[in-house]
Amino acid sequence: QVQLVESGGGLVQAGGSLRLSCAASGSIFSINAMDWYRQTPGKQRELVAAITSDGSTNYADSVKGRFTISRDNAKNTVYLQVNSLKPEDTAVYYCHQVVLTTTYRYLEVWGQGTLVTVSS
Repeated sequence: QVQLVESGGGLVQAGGSLRLSCAASGSIFSINAMDWYRQTPGKQRELVAAITSDGSTNYADSVKGRFTISRDNAKNTVYLQVNSLKPEDTAVYYCHQVVLTTTYRYLEVWGQGTLVTVSS
């Protein structure tokens, strides 16, 4: 079994920054993709940023140049540095990981979500 624990959300003024973290624990052999999604009420969950096991990154057009995804494989943790925040970035941010377990099964795992609120 694998669990994800997110942290770092909060209330920030427009133009501010936050750093979101997502740590995986459990029966982990390795972690392939690590992603961040976000969701607002009444809308579909959207991919914000992704990072592969070799460090390749991909971003939604709306966050390019403002958000940076990174990972620490030794800590099984993925980070999302969010800068120059805008009110439209307000959402619940979810971590998503594709994990190869110690029994060599692939699992898709989601975090519980962390709320980011940007005031104007």
